Amino acid sequence: MSIIDKLKSRWGIESTSQVFIILIVFTCTGFTALYAKEFVFDWLGVTKEFPFWQRAVVWSVTILPLYNVFLYIYGVIFGQRKFFTWFLKKMFGRLIPKGKTKPAKEA
Repeated sequence: MSIIDKLKSRWGIESTSQVFIILIVFTCTGFTALYAKEFVFDWLGVTKEFPFWQRAVVWSVTILPLYNVFLYIYGVIFGQRKFFTWFLKKMFGRLIPKGKTKPAKEA
């Protein structure tokens, strides 16, 4: 089984061309996030002299949410809105823990 077939079954898609389009979307999003990081860090005055943990916090608060926005925008531009809507819901479902539901009390 090839990597393309594994991605098709994992992502629940039929077409090999759709796999390549999705990979192009991830590539474009990554490059855009790199340029956005440079712009945002310059705008905020964050330099390499800052401790790593401070740069990591700034990156997490600014670039990580931007990455998701860029991912969705590129997904829409490339005609893969349905896939990236599903992908982002799945990703946020993993990041945001679901609370335990308490059983209803009987009266």
